Amino acid sequence: MPTPSTLLMSEILTHDVQRLLLSKPEGMDWRPGQGIEVQIDADEWREEARPFTPTSLPEDRILELSVKRYPEHDGFTVALHGLRPGAQLLLGDPFGSIGYQGPGTFIAAGTGVTPFLAILRKLALQESLEGHQLLLTNKSEQDVICREELQHYLGERCVLTFTHEHDPGQEGRHIDATFLSAHIDTPDQIFYVCGPQGFVESINAHLLSLGVHPNSLVYER
Repeated sequence: MPTPSTLLMSEILTHDVQRLLLSKPEGMDWRPGQGIEVQIDADEWREEARPFTPTSLPEDRILELSVKRYPEHDGFTVALHGLRPGAQLLLGDPFGSIGYQGPGTFIAAGTGVTPFLAILRKLALQESLEGHQLLLTNKSEQDVICREELQHYLGERCVLTFTHEHDPGQEGRHIDATFLSAHIDTPDQIFYVCGPQGFVESINAHLLSLGVHPNSLVYER
């Protein structure tokens, strides 16, 4: 059974991403990197559920979601962005195969960084950020979620690339086999991959071609 939750507040993260702060149901627990299904507890939306990844930690007193608006889809994320404090939501049980398995490289596209943000926040609390890096691609600089926080955690090991917006005279840069080989010191580490399905499949194929063992790939299966 879905568990009731209340929207406490929302704020803008980027031009199309909002941070939603929700009351955390008593006893709710999850592993950083896992997702939950969210429903809006209103007649027109109660039968709809969408997966989102908490960017807060299980020990936090509230539940944080970072939600991108997709107006071209069915309107669910637009409705979430339009909610006001006090709105009621329904939360499903945690699910998913992404979880921390040791030092390595996080590779993400767009909002695919959200499960890694939760993991990095946990590592920061444990003072265990050494030995990790993030390769993150977005369309443009304005699309990067929590850029300053990510750069604070990882410094130069937070590598950003942009597919649409770039310096004059330069081409937009995608994360491909060439990009990966330039930023990976050794294939003997854990690789965490998250983003659209096509992105994940492409990155995994590139990593395997570079000698990464299949068991070293952590992604939503």
